[in-house]
Amino acid sequence: MSHSPSADNAFAGNPLDRASHLRNRADWLAERLTAPATLIVPVWRTRPFVTGGRRPEIGWLRPGVIDDLAAGGETVFLGMHGDVAHFALEIPADRDPEKTGPLVGLGNFADLRQAVAVMDPGEASILAQAKAMIDWHARHRFCAVCGAPSEARSAGYSRTCTSQACKAEHFPRTDPVVIMLATRGDKALLGRQKMFPPGMYSALAGFVEPGETIEEAVRREVKEEAGIEVGAVRYHSTQPWPFPSSLMIGCLAEATSEVIELDGEELEDARWVDRETLARSMAGDRSAGIFVPPSFAIAHMLVKAWVEEG
Repeated sequence: MSHSPSADNAFAGNPLDRASHLRNRADWLAERLTAPATLIVPVWRTRPFVTGGRRPEIGWLRPGVIDDLAAGGETVFLGMHGDVAHFALEIPADRDPEKTGPLVGLGNFADLRQAVAVMDPGEASILAQAKAMIDWHARHRFCAVCGAPSEARSAGYSRTCTSQACKAEHFPRTDPVVIMLATRGDKALLGRQKMFPPGMYSALAGFVEPGETIEEAVRREVKEEAGIEVGAVRYHSTQPWPFPSSLMIGCLAEATSEVIELDGEELEDARWVDRETLARSMAGDRSAGIFVPPSFAIAHMLVKAWVEEG
């Protein structure tokens, strides 16, 4: 099997050079935050600013445009593109930039889940980074060790406790999640949660637990959710998933049993679907009464890869 590169997945393939070696150069960062060429994307209540209509683009701003509006918000260095520095700037949640201020009428703060379906892939990946980083800061204002306030360091890539007795350092976290298409012969196992739109079925997924390998997590999750035993596990690709900050680890798994026993918690239903039915469904045929998630979801890419194998 030829593995699809992770860059094919939505939110992957970030075109920026993250330039981590520059994050602790305070003078350089201060200079870039006022340089005319610098580009800044505002983020408000975890929603990034975009412009345009049916195909939104990142709403880049020049330095100084929203300084008053964003006062007190966090700043994160996203990286470089050529000689141009790119930043994300948080607008505090208690302000409303959609009603007052310099951004009114210029664009909107988008739900990234919806925008990704129509955005340029590279721009979507930049916004995934911006959203996840700003969201992390919003969730970690205080030290997890002693409870004292923490403050941002390293251009937004760490936080340090302000208590002189503690001084604990905290770093952005990414939660690993396995998402797997279990197959048996010419059939694939799909499940649905109550929150899904009617008729939508997807690959099974779950968080990797401490002390667990990817393969072990795949086997445990499929067994827990659907009662199906899994043998061999093959890696397919990964996808950053900034809701709030996960890394989806896509796998194809070989089931060694077939009788479904739902756990009654995670899944509302699960079923085996043959390859031909899935191929028709992905081509737009809904006669079988099921469809898979859209192409920006890694579940779609797993199903697509398996269908094309046949």
